[in-house]
Amino acid sequence: MASNEEILAGLAEIVNEETGLAPESVETDKSFTDDLDIDSISMMTIVVNAEEKFGVRIPDEEVKNLKTVGDAVNFIANAQS
Repeated sequence: MASNEEILAGLAEIVNEETGLAPESVETDKSFTDDLDIDSISMMTIVVNAEEKFGVRIPDEEVKNLKTVGDAVNFIANAQS
């Protein structure tokens, strides 16, 4: 099971691959849409890649609740256990 720090680092890599944003700009308090300017199509790609990387399932209806990077980290951490 990955720690929150490992999940954050992994998400930062995934966001970087999808958007070109610097991994260090992906912080827990950042909003995917407002701060990181990630659109819904990129978000779905990030979700699919995160599911593969962390071995979790993120249902489509949950994606809309993942407003910030921290929300995603917490969801993945809880889904792993």
